[in-house]
Amino acid sequence: MIASPNYISSEEYLQMEEKSSIKHEYIDGYIYAIAGASDPHVTIAGNLFALVRNHVRGSGCRVYIADMKARIESLNRYYYPDVMVTCDSRDQETPGHKRFPCLIVEVLSDSTEAFDRGDKFADYQTIETLKEYVLINTKRQRVECFRLNDDGFWVLQTYTSQEQTVQLKSINFEATITELYEDVVFEER
Repeated sequence: MIASPNYISSEEYLQMEEKSSIKHEYIDGYIYAIAGASDPHVTIAGNLFALVRNHVRGSGCRVYIADMKARIESLNRYYYPDVMVTCDSRDQETPGHKRFPCLIVEVLSDSTEAFDRGDKFADYQTIETLKEYVLINTKRQRVECFRLNDDGFWVLQTYTSQEQTVQLKSINFEATITELYEDVVFEER
């Protein structure tokens, strides 16, 4: 991500983002350009989107991919998750961003992995409706699901085997690792 050195308001950011040919994330007054994604990244996100879209159809939940912003009002942030699900009717009020997701998924890349695991995850944890945060690896079959338990702690469950079923309990969804990684050619290490 490449940062802009000038502070702008969130309103200015939203106006600029509507007209921009590239996407930017917004962190408390500063914008950061987002790099393009690799073939494995896009394929994984597309596979998950298709599977989840079919699963939530008719349920009142909505699934979004890559171009929908997640808004974290308390921290003055806008991010672009790779996949996001909201089942909250309040999100129908904001066509350009969503504030009440229950599930956020980031597909990892070398340039964003540390941020996705660190500060971005810490920011996402402040979303009151978020129940699961998922990180999907592009170098090998590995899915990490951070799930909020009843005691308010984020608990990690890792899925690695081709035979193993990935569960996203926030939306009562299951898929195999094979389905998530269909048509993926792994990046070199």
